[in-house]
Amino acid sequence: MLVKGVWQENWQPVQSKDEDGRFLRQTSQFRHWITPDGEPGPTGKGGFKAEKGRYHLYVAYICPWASRALIAREIKGLQDIISVSVVNPRLTDQGWQFGGYPGADEDPVKGVRYMHELYTLSDPEVCGRATVPALWDKKTGQLVNNESADILRMLNTAFSELVDEGPDLYPTPLAEEIEALNAYLYSDLNNGVYEAGFASSQKAYEEAYVKVFAALDQLEERLGDGRSYLFGEQLTETDIRLFVTLVRFDAAYYGLFKCNRNQLKEMPRLHAYMHRLLAQDEIRQVVNLDHIKAGYYSIKALNPGGIVPLGPDSI
Repeated sequence: MLVKGVWQENWQPVQSKDEDGRFLRQTSQFRHWITPDGEPGPTGKGGFKAEKGRYHLYVAYICPWASRALIAREIKGLQDIISVSVVNPRLTDQGWQFGGYPGADEDPVKGVRYMHELYTLSDPEVCGRATVPALWDKKTGQLVNNESADILRMLNTAFSELVDEGPDLYPTPLAEEIEALNAYLYSDLNNGVYEAGFASSQKAYEEAYVKVFAALDQLEERLGDGRSYLFGEQLTETDIRLFVTLVRFDAAYYGLFKCNRNQLKEMPRLHAYMHRLLAQDEIRQVVNLDHIKAGYYSIKALNPGGIVPLGPDSI
């Protein structure tokens, strides 16, 4: 945890909780937007114009929120526009660390050891957790945004004058439906599994557990008409939001987070849907099961012994 830019305590999975032991997620601190002309976006200040090579994206393969951004970067063809670094999947007492694990990168921008050091470099008075994904502006030396929903949305359109590839992940005719389903998925499934895993009371755990499986049942039914994606035959950002949770379900949430009514593979439509997305090269190449398992099972509060299960060995 950072307090006025200084790391104060060992990393803990429960960011905050209410009086009934419900897990509460931290609000993202950096909410500026990259835009085609550098004008301000929906939040934050302006000055962040879309330019090739200017921005660097920090991600963790373990993290579903970071994976949203990483998948969008691949789908939209931004590999040569935005550089990327993958942190060590194993959470340390100082949070995300660079290097020291196969497939993890050293920091090429500032050469720091921990993610929280970049937060302090960007804002010496920053308070809170140093999370991924995070977009760094190499031109001004500051963090632009660390909210995955914002980053997913801006990667869809901000760089369209530099590269025009991939589907529109937020088509205007579906905007209202996308917003509604995004909100439901976040509350009951994407964050719901974390509310179950990090619950501090039986009541809070059971509430989250019920939400998670009610959402999965509803999604299983939604796919019953044979549609390829959540809104028919068009891939949207909502599919990415759902996929990153589904692909981690059997490997982490089923066991470690006690979401164990059934595994995803026992839900045939959702399981097939997940594999339909996984079959796409842009998505498959940024899913790393080794990092996912190593990361989740490094959470000391949930797995004090640090033992990583041998299975599943594939998705």
